[in-house]
Amino acid sequence: QVQLVESGGGLVQAGGSLRLSCAASGRTFSTSAMGWFRQAPGREREAVAGISGSGAITKYSDAVKGRFTISRDNAKNTVYLQMNSLKPEDTAVYYCAARKHFVAVLANTEYDSWGQGTQVTVSS
Repeated sequence: QVQLVESGGGLVQAGGSLRLSCAASGRTFSTSAMGWFRQAPGREREAVAGISGSGAITKYSDAVKGRFTISRDNAKNTVYLQMNSLKPEDTAVYYCAARKHFVAVLANTEYDSWGQGTQVTVSS
């Protein structure tokens, strides 16, 4: 398994930006596709974005497409989520996840390692 630690969450006003980071250890990072997911109170965990092991392929949910950008730095074993034009409905705990394959997917069942989550709150 991979150990994952998220950081960068916080409180921001609607229209603002945040950048989440996720530091990974325990498995060759470049062979693992990575994903960001989120879970709001009373709702199921949903996919936000995924990125392939090389970083060449990215995927986004319709809810965040055009506003969020996922990226990775394999030299630093870190994946990022740049979140712009934030909306109150983006409020959730955001989780980083890794899978034992380099192909990017958005299905949470495909990921075997999860971080502890970081809270993002967007005020109106």
